[in-house]
Amino acid sequence: MAAQMAVNSGASLWGPLKELWETVDGAVLRRQTESVHLLDLQLKKHKPHFLSLFRNPPKSAEQREKVRKASTEGIAIQGQQGSRLLPEQLLTEAFILSDLFDIGELAALELLLAGEQQQPHFPGLTRGLVAVLLYWDGKLCMANSLRTLIQSRHGKTFTLDLSGELVALTTRFTDELMSQGLTRRILTLVSEISVTREFERLQKERGLGNEKHRKEVSDLIKECRQALADSLFLWTCQSPLTKDDTLALIGHLETVTAQADGSLDSVNMALVMALLYCLDVSFIEQGTEDREDLLQALPLLTERQYVSAVHTRLMDGQSWKLPGLQAVCRLAWALSLRVLSQLPQGSALVEFTEADEALADQALLGDVFLFMKEGMLGCESFSQEEFYIRRVHSLITDFLALMPMKVKQLRNRADEDARLVHMSLQMDSELPSSLRKDLDHLMILIGEFYSKDPFGLELGLEFWCPTESLQHTTLQGSYLGMALQRPPHKQVVLSKFVRQMGDLLPSNLYISYLRMLKGLANGPQCAHYCFSLLKTNGATHSDNIQGVSGSPVSWEHFFHSLMLYHENLRRDLPNPDAAQYRHPPLRGITQRELDGLTSFLQLLTTIITWSENARLALCEHPQWTPVIVMLGLLQCSVPPVLKAELLRCLAAFGKSPEVAASLWQSLEYTQILQTVRAPGQRQAAGIEVELNEIESSCEEYPLTRAFCHLISTLVESSLPVNLGAGLRVPGFQPYLNFLRDSVFLPFPTRAYRHPAEKWEVADSVLEVFHKLLRDYEPQPSDFVQEMVELQGEQVPAHKPPGHSVMFHMLNDSPMLALCLSLLEEGVRQLDTYAPFPGKKHLEAAVLHCLCLLDLALQKEVVFMDLLRESQSSLLVSPLEQLLQGVSPQTRRADHIVNIARYLYHGSSNPDAAFQSAKILRRIANYPNIQIRLVGDFTHSQAVSDKLMAGFVECLDNEEAEEGTEKGDDSDPQKKVARVRHETQIHILNLLITSLELKTPNLALYLLGYEVKKPVSSTNLQDPGVLGCPRSCLHAILSLLQRGTEKRSGPVLTQQAPHLAELCYQVIYQLCACPDTSGPTMRYLRTSQDFLFSHLQHLPFILPDNQIAALSQMSWLMKTAAIELRVTSLNRQRSHTQRLVSLLLDDQPHAQHAADGESGMEEETRSVSGFLHFDTVSKVRRKLLSVLDAIDFSQDMPELLQLDFFERTQIEQVISNCEHVNEQGHTVCNVKLLHRVLVAEVNALQGMAAIGQRPLLMDEVNSILQQVVERNRVRRSLSAKRHALQSWRSLVETLLTACPADLIPADDRQLIIRDLLLDLHDKVLNEDAAGELMPIVAGAVFTLTAQLSQSVLSEQQQGVGLEASSGFASIANSALHLILRKLLDFILCTGGGYQRLRAHLYGSLLYYLQIAQKPEEPDTLQTAGKAMWERLTAPEDGFSKLQRENLAIIESYGSSLMEVVCRDACDGHEISRMLALAVLDRILSIDRQNQWLQYLCNSGYLRSLVESLRQDDAALQTLLTPQPPLLKPLYIYESKMALLTRVAKTGQGAVELLRCGLVAQLIECQVFDMVPDSDAHRVMRDPSGFIPSPIDRYRQILLPTLRLFQVILTSTSVNHQQGAAQVLQWLIVHADTIQALLRSQELSMGALQELSLLTGIISKTALPGVLEMGGEINSAAVMEFQGHINRFQRLCLSLLGRLAGSERERLLKQVEISTPGESAEQREEMEVAMQQVCANIMEYCQTLLLQSSAQAQFSICLFSPSGSEPAGRDGGRSDLSSTVPSMAYSRVPSLGLVLYLLKNSTADFFRFQQSHRQSLDKLQSLDQLPPEELKELCQGLVSGPGGVEKISSVQRSLLAKRRLVQLINNRAKLLALCSYVIETCLFVLWRHLEYYLLHCTPTDPKDSLLPGGSLYRSRLIDDSFGGLQASGGRGLGLSRVSQQDIDLLKSDMAAGFGEALQRKLLEVESLYSQVRSRYTFIQALVRRIRGLLRQPKS
Repeated sequence: MAAQMAVNSGASLWGPLKELWETVDGAVLRRQTESVHLLDLQLKKHKPHFLSLFRNPPKSAEQREKVRKASTEGIAIQGQQGSRLLPEQLLTEAFILSDLFDIGELAALELLLAGEQQQPHFPGLTRGLVAVLLYWDGKLCMANSLRTLIQSRHGKTFTLDLSGELVALTTRFTDELMSQGLTRRILTLVSEISVTREFERLQKERGLGNEKHRKEVSDLIKECRQALADSLFLWTCQSPLTKDDTLALIGHLETVTAQADGSLDSVNMALVMALLYCLDVSFIEQGTEDREDLLQALPLLTERQYVSAVHTRLMDGQSWKLPGLQAVCRLAWALSLRVLSQLPQGSALVEFTEADEALADQALLGDVFLFMKEGMLGCESFSQEEFYIRRVHSLITDFLALMPMKVKQLRNRADEDARLVHMSLQMDSELPSSLRKDLDHLMILIGEFYSKDPFGLELGLEFWCPTESLQHTTLQGSYLGMALQRPPHKQVVLSKFVRQMGDLLPSNLYISYLRMLKGLANGPQCAHYCFSLLKTNGATHSDNIQGVSGSPVSWEHFFHSLMLYHENLRRDLPNPDAAQYRHPPLRGITQRELDGLTSFLQLLTTIITWSENARLALCEHPQWTPVIVMLGLLQCSVPPVLKAELLRCLAAFGKSPEVAASLWQSLEYTQILQTVRAPGQRQAAGIEVELNEIESSCEEYPLTRAFCHLISTLVESSLPVNLGAGLRVPGFQPYLNFLRDSVFLPFPTRAYRHPAEKWEVADSVLEVFHKLLRDYEPQPSDFVQEMVELQGEQVPAHKPPGHSVMFHMLNDSPMLALCLSLLEEGVRQLDTYAPFPGKKHLEAAVLHCLCLLDLALQKEVVFMDLLRESQSSLLVSPLEQLLQGVSPQTRRADHIVNIARYLYHGSSNPDAAFQSAKILRRIANYPNIQIRLVGDFTHSQAVSDKLMAGFVECLDNEEAEEGTEKGDDSDPQKKVARVRHETQIHILNLLITSLELKTPNLALYLLGYEVKKPVSSTNLQDPGVLGCPRSCLHAILSLLQRGTEKRSGPVLTQQAPHLAELCYQVIYQLCACPDTSGPTMRYLRTSQDFLFSHLQHLPFILPDNQIAALSQMSWLMKTAAIELRVTSLNRQRSHTQRLVSLLLDDQPHAQHAADGESGMEEETRSVSGFLHFDTVSKVRRKLLSVLDAIDFSQDMPELLQLDFFERTQIEQVISNCEHVNEQGHTVCNVKLLHRVLVAEVNALQGMAAIGQRPLLMDEVNSILQQVVERNRVRRSLSAKRHALQSWRSLVETLLTACPADLIPADDRQLIIRDLLLDLHDKVLNEDAAGELMPIVAGAVFTLTAQLSQSVLSEQQQGVGLEASSGFASIANSALHLILRKLLDFILCTGGGYQRLRAHLYGSLLYYLQIAQKPEEPDTLQTAGKAMWERLTAPEDGFSKLQRENLAIIESYGSSLMEVVCRDACDGHEISRMLALAVLDRILSIDRQNQWLQYLCNSGYLRSLVESLRQDDAALQTLLTPQPPLLKPLYIYESKMALLTRVAKTGQGAVELLRCGLVAQLIECQVFDMVPDSDAHRVMRDPSGFIPSPIDRYRQILLPTLRLFQVILTSTSVNHQQGAAQVLQWLIVHADTIQALLRSQELSMGALQELSLLTGIISKTALPGVLEMGGEINSAAVMEFQGHINRFQRLCLSLLGRLAGSERERLLKQVEISTPGESAEQREEMEVAMQQVCANIMEYCQTLLLQSSAQAQFSICLFSPSGSEPAGRDGGRSDLSSTVPSMAYSRVPSLGLVLYLLKNSTADFFRFQQSHRQSLDKLQSLDQLPPEELKELCQGLVSGPGGVEKISSVQRSLLAKRRLVQLINNRAKLLALCSYVIETCLFVLWRHLEYYLLHCTPTDPKDSLLPGGSLYRSRLIDDSFGGLQASGGRGLGLSRVSQQDIDLLKSDMAAGFGEALQRKLLEVESLYSQVRSRYTFIQALVRRIRGLLRQPKS
């Protein structure tokens, strides 16, 4: 038992019943497909509840005890573990509730708990009050379910067209309920439940809250009773009741009483109708196919007892509480018996059927028709139910058709009575007492019944039988064909009844007959028949002289009488100036006549309202002239009531525009409203007097209302501009002034006999204002004061009436004030929730006020713009500012609050809420007002809660439905649903607009964020938690979340696509805005699991609304991208992982176990869960299926085919009408275009134009359709772009922002492969829209970049290379496929789309990078392998892939080459750079040189070379301190890189020289513009992005130097040609180059410059080069020689600086300046310095070798001093004083070479050791301690703490990269050192050999001998370097004394000691052996040693 005592927190009396109702509603009314099964389950579950309808669970002591202990021991709650302690207060309330409703204690407790849970939905109510609502709501769900189930049955009256399975299920179920006594139970409940009784009980226990709560409770109770009664009614509509049930129903009806006004209430109405359907046999006449089955089931035919029992009961003499009701039932039974008697089965029931006459008599005695009119038609629910109307129709028509004798009897009786009355009048005696008015009542009943036709059934047609004479009239309509076949008998009888009643009509039936006709004329066809009847009636006696026609019911008679009245009364027209102007005693019109006239006018109004033909026929009738006669009568003194009818009748005439125009003129002419005053007239006349004098004193205003109605109708048809011209200033203004000043402004202060009329007046006058403003479009002419001439003087003209209304709305005018106070009054009245007289009209008036405000806000922008431009003196204020004014009633600025409060009444007043939302949305566009508004809205807590509740309620509304077309307003329910939907749209747009403005704004307040504190400090909660109210955010989320747990996905996306789209947009905006992002995403993630539950339903497919589906997905994907980024940053791995796998997995998820149960958690999936899927089955990745949903093709509208308009002009007009709408799409304003075109058509003159007009209008239509289609296409393309963009950002976020290890590398590559291939397939389709290509190209770029990165990182980690499948996890075939698609994409973009191709070139570069071999460590061992081994080694993965890539690229032939080369040569900068890079990349792998040949042959290479000249100017601007743009620099660098690549092959280099590359560069002046480095220190870019001018200069110079170096290397065979050209370049720019060589400041950049320069000089500045230069005259040769000598000298002095002590200083300087990055910088510096030394030494070696092969003829470059440099000068102070120091100051000594040799040797060992250590580290990378790893990574990771953040895998990869870098750097240094050692040794040896063996020392004394030249040394002076042209030995000092030579020898011997020699040999053994220069060092060391050991000669 205890287990069953757990409490259901959903409340068993409410939650499950709500669910039941949703299922029933879904299955039966919304026809959801899967719901039959669910319905079956629910019905089985709830069957006991249906059987014991509305019975509550009983109380029990056990339950009471359990609840009492809940505060101490706790109580178990279903679905929660453990028990929960409940507060004492709650238990007390539970007992009260239990007693109140007499329900079990546990049930009461559950209701309270549910109330607590639901409390946020009911702001302002306590949990107890909510529990009361839930209790009754549960009951209502039960009753509604029962009603709907019964409605779905199959039967005789209607069908819902449901599936057979469903109908069988519900029929079976309801039959069972019926057999268990459902009828009795319903009747008992209906009589037991009553609102007053329930309210008394609730009142006693304080169970009623505020007005709204009271209204809701009473509505629920009423609806419960109604639903129960309806169930019974619907049952009898479809199937008969049993005998006992029928008798019970009759028994119940016997006791029914009427309401105060004599009518039945709607519940009893339903029961009466139920009985009438029980007794209904009329369906037998309809020959439906299942008629036989229905007859079988009819107890009237099959059960004698049934007939007998019912008959006895109804014949019973006892009178009911409502005799009229008894009479109705008797009449119905009599008619059923009459039908039965005519059936073959009826013969058995003769004894009963004979009593039909008697029954009918009894019914007539019971005043049956009177009761039907008052009791039944008076009930307001009567006209809302189609089947009530049909049943009463059949009752009336059956009576007339089946009992013609009775009707005849009634007529005879009426004639008799009329005679009696006539006699008694003549004899002045008493009226006879026995007058029966049955026929009178019948006619009035028919008139009343048919005059309302809410469903457009036009049932009255049965009374009109089309006669033959109708055939020839040119009528269109469905009734034309009816005369050809014989009409049914019943119709004939009925039409005969109508005609005969009109013959010789007794006067006392005259009015009733007219009323009957008025009812029967209701409807377009009926009106026409009635019109014809009245026409034919009068036609017979037209020859009668008196003019009195035969039938008093004919047009002839009516209009004749009217004219007579007019004649008569016109004579009595009073003199308006007579002081006693009052109504004289009425001569001529008695009360009876007045009634008759009124009836006639109403009949006339009805007919002409419905039938336009009748309207025109009567209006144009030459004798009757109805309009003129009526206007005449209006001037006579007749009662206001009649005048009102006349005006209404005129209004009906005014519906035709043809009539309206003339009616205006007549109205003005008759001066009904006096617009022209006669000069001497003292007092006003016309309607104004009537209003002020007569109507005000009577306190009734029919005339005023009718006048407003007339004006309202006329205004709609036409507004006359020249009304009253000649007599007054023409125009409508006087009428407007009267309506405003005399009707509208005084209306609140007048007295009213009927309070309702006050609002009717307001409604009718506001309607006119509304129409005027609605149709007003501000024009520039409205603001210019025009003059008109009136009686010879100029007076200002009137403005259009709309302008005047607008002016009053934009000023603080009484009119605006009254509108606003009306709004305030309206909302105050609505807040009472009580019915009051005139409520409907008050609501209408309020609606008009809201519309006026909305229209004014809409039009004020144009209005004020035009006003400003016109410089008119009008003063207006914007309405949104006026609305912030202070209200005189409340003394607060609460106008906007009042408007917003209408949202709170959205459920009862959807239209007002809609307008209110619209106004708020317009106001929300003004940021300055938003802040004020937030203040006003939150000013008082009560108001704030109410407003919030209003917004939320409108969003939550479940009845809202997205309408397809505006036009479909036929069904009022659909219209309301659409209005509610539009309201939601406006509220969401209001939120979207506000969120873009600065805080605080309305959106933040409405969505529940902090407005008074910083927004980001908000803590969002579920509604009700911590007192958090239900906000719009909760409403939006609950809208979106509906249905996410089911397989079909969120319901909203399908039912209201546009709404869903906006909801997703609001959520995206909240997530994207930095302030709201944090709180929102936390809330969505934790409380709602929003993103996961929505993303799993992607893609949304809506075949009929593709645009909305795409937009929904766009916003959702953008939000998902933010979520992925944020969770990745915050390291919330599980969240990121879930979303990533949802989007990318291709394994099926077990998302939904079964519908209705939530999906099982992943961990608990049992074995059976796995067996559902085939283990290998794959599903499409979510991301790909979203991509599938975006259709890349777009159908474009065809071009216009025009016959009349000029196409170019039309296109111009269309583009003029275009504007950017709220969503940011450029669309054409169709309405504006329509106006322009129609104005154009109207402007055409002449007969031809009139004839062509229909054709022209057709063409206008086709243009408009075309434009609508264009707009759609634009919206569609824009949606696709947006969706694709969002998809792309989601993909990019997934691949770049999420932690890489969430997706394993192999999966990652497959995912990227799938994405790339799918993207390409879609975009390469021929009908893919070009507009989408740029986004696709961007996505392809990112994806290829990611793919390349992924493959590279996989290789770095050392997997995949040896695998057999190919290169990496992704197969080579897939890579080739991607390459092919990429190249196809490049080609398909053709000539245009150059920017787009930039992305594709980037992708191609990334792709080609995959096959690029990574940097490998140089272990210095490889050279040991023989050449043969290297040639026969197997091909590695890289070269294989590279070879295959190249094959694919080449298969595309020259078309691809053409595109790439063209892009490389001109176009957008970025595309050019990337195209150049692509060329560079392809050339580097193209072993066959096909591309190179194409480049050369097609002239693209020459074009590139020649463009360098044009770049010169742009590059020069770059060297100004503040460069304009760096683009030229980047392009130049790309170009040079490509040219360098070309130059790397001999063929390419030659080609470049042939194209005149060097010549172009020689002409560039930019190289001479070396910036002054100190001056620009100041101009550094703080971000470090823009390099300093000197760096920019280097960026220009270095590529050129590199290019020269490459050319010199490549052309080594015919080297001289290149060398000569390069030398020329050096000489042209000699000043610059010498400046660079002399440069004092040796920074990193300077060293790079020097290393390249010295490299070039060492290859070009040689004596031999000049001879190659061709024929140069000797002067030039002399000059060149000088330059070359200078280069040589500078190089040697540079060597002195770099080899000397300056080197250490430089390296130290680096460490000081950039301590952080010093390691790498230092390494680079070392390499550069070694390179410079190596280059200079190489230069020296070349010079020595070129001068001569033997030492004795060689030139000397170094002075014979062996001492090592000490100071900076490189000279040594202790040289012999005999030699002047100047001799050596310029010439470096041999000691320098020795010093360099020593240093290099020392360096060699240092580098070698470091190289070995790094190699060891690399091999044991895994064992390295973490500190060391961190240290290694430090240089490669930027930012503080960068190393800490990266993962360990990443860290070891970085460390590995750094080690490889170190090893290779050391290897390079080792190579340079060994080279320097070798050259130093060679130079030393040559010099020593010369000095020690061949040099003849001179003594100073010989120096002046003339023949001394023979012995001069070859030591060369200033111009040292190069040989003399004469071939002489060389000039200069030959002061090498013996002393010098001895000193040299001793120094050298000391310096070149044993230790050094040993080291040198060790270098050779360590290094040079491997490098193939075997024993070179050994030999040189041996020779030098030999030289130094020689004895002195």
